Amino acid sequence: MGAAGSRALSSLGLPAPARPAWIGVAVLGLAAVALGAVAWRTRPRRRRQRQQVGTVAQLWVYPIKSCKGVAVPEAEVTALGLRVGHLRDRFWMVVKEDGHMVTARQEPRLVLVSITSKDRSLVLQAPGMDPLVLPCKLPSSNKLLDCRLFGLDIKGRDCGDEVARWFTSFLKTEAYRLVQYETSMKGRTSKEIFSNAPDFGYQVPYPDCSPVLLHTEASLVDLNTRLEKKVKMENFRPNIVVTGCGAFEEDSWEDLVIGDVEIKRVMSCPRCNLTTVDPDTGVIDRKEPLQTLKSYRLCDPSMKHLYQSSPLFGVYFTVEKIGVLRVGDPVYQLVD
Repeated sequence: MGAAGSRALSSLGLPAPARPAWIGVAVLGLAAVALGAVAWRTRPRRRRQRQQVGTVAQLWVYPIKSCKGVAVPEAEVTALGLRVGHLRDRFWMVVKEDGHMVTARQEPRLVLVSITSKDRSLVLQAPGMDPLVLPCKLPSSNKLLDCRLFGLDIKGRDCGDEVARWFTSFLKTEAYRLVQYETSMKGRTSKEIFSNAPDFGYQVPYPDCSPVLLHTEASLVDLNTRLEKKVKMENFRPNIVVTGCGAFEEDSWEDLVIGDVEIKRVMSCPRCNLTTVDPDTGVIDRKEPLQTLKSYRLCDPSMKHLYQSSPLFGVYFTVEKIGVLRVGDPVYQLVD
């Protein structure tokens, strides 16, 4: 952890972590939420220095929740997440006929569905399936469906019978449909998602928790030194991957500037069985890398009400200033 992170921990009455079993940095992130998030938004901004902490190594957009990501050289960062032309991050979602979300936790072969953008359309491909072209702009006559995402209600525009049959035929378990989020719809709010924490004031379409998920290459390298079978960054589905820093230094990053963009830490990312889906085969293991992460990436006991027994890997951010970022951009932390 850098000096800024240690000072922040100290100011909260917390010891700087040595690393392993208990992750004191999780306390930093959540204590910052509990003690300072609202005040941060109301106090006047003071001029702070930029301290480079790394460089953008990869950018990813995941148009359909749980399907394959699209690596891009640059992206616009909006309040709702990353956008590249007509590709918007997690603006589409597979649902059951009753509107409940379907992810790779239930249907691991979803990770084999790849998406490209062509002529204002999405082109979907999957093993054994003919490509399907889906217009990005749906007719207003398509039904609005009431959907359910982690216990919260959200709308989705039905994408039609053809793509519904395509997903149903590929997954071969039950009838599914595809829905699309529209910017005129009400997203899930941070207040609803984090009912026991201060409101960060953002909305998201179909991501789990926030508009941006960040990882670092060094943390993945650290994890792979502990695994017999190595895993890829694709197991964790981040939007921004940073290189040029130490393992888990991201745990102490609060306010970052990348290109034109400013993002603010929300919380660490609690990990689940989705990380055990092999992105190349669509087979779910339900063991690794989750078990190994639990051996050294659990939260401090005081934060168990938020994270329970989930290990922490990656950091959620909200967007404070929209703009464009690119692979190769320096990543700066704002420090006092």
